[in-house]
Amino acid sequence: MSREIAARPAPFVLDIGRVALVIIDMQRDFLEPGGFGAALGNDVTKLRAAIGPIVTVLAAARAAGILVVHTREGHRPDLADLHPAKHRRAAGIGRAGPMGRILVRGEAGHGIIDDLAPADGEPVVDKPGKGAFYATDLETILHKRSITQLILAGVTTEVCVHTTLREANDRGFECLVLEDGTASYFPEFHRAALEMVAAQGGIFGWVAASADVAASLAGA
Repeated sequence: MSREIAARPAPFVLDIGRVALVIIDMQRDFLEPGGFGAALGNDVTKLRAAIGPIVTVLAAARAAGILVVHTREGHRPDLADLHPAKHRRAAGIGRAGPMGRILVRGEAGHGIIDDLAPADGEPVVDKPGKGAFYATDLETILHKRSITQLILAGVTTEVCVHTTLREANDRGFECLVLEDGTASYFPEFHRAALEMVAAQGGIFGWVAASADVAASLAGA
């Protein structure tokens, strides 16, 4: 069953049987004080604006029975999957913080915030890099369910969301990005990243508001 979603640069034709919602890195380490985002000097409250819109779309996706995938960026406790180039640019990874070792799997800060906690059966993809396809089984999960379309949400717009978007493009997925269900520590980067998605006739995909996406999922 297909249904149109108001989007730019043009309406997005939703295929309810082949779409998945991918929620990227809505983790305490990025959204709460004492985590990785704050350690870099960022105002973590700027990311929280995305929570409400994602909650709305997540509820609609679950009600529609579509696949929901969550991702978490982080590393093994021994940091064996943290390559030196990344470590040099993010020296705080692995250090002790108020929520445990920063960006380390199994620590409290690595977990997804309570508002968006995965439901039973929803895949959680742990990734060591910015993109959700790099060194993960995300592509296998999607192909097993015959997914061809992705609704992307999460943080940050210009880093992990955009990297995943580009990886998905090169793997043949059609991508719709939630304009209010993504966020950045830098509002100007958020705006520019969304403009890039829909530029040149949708070079990377489509951009839409959460209310329109949720309404289409509910109607599907």
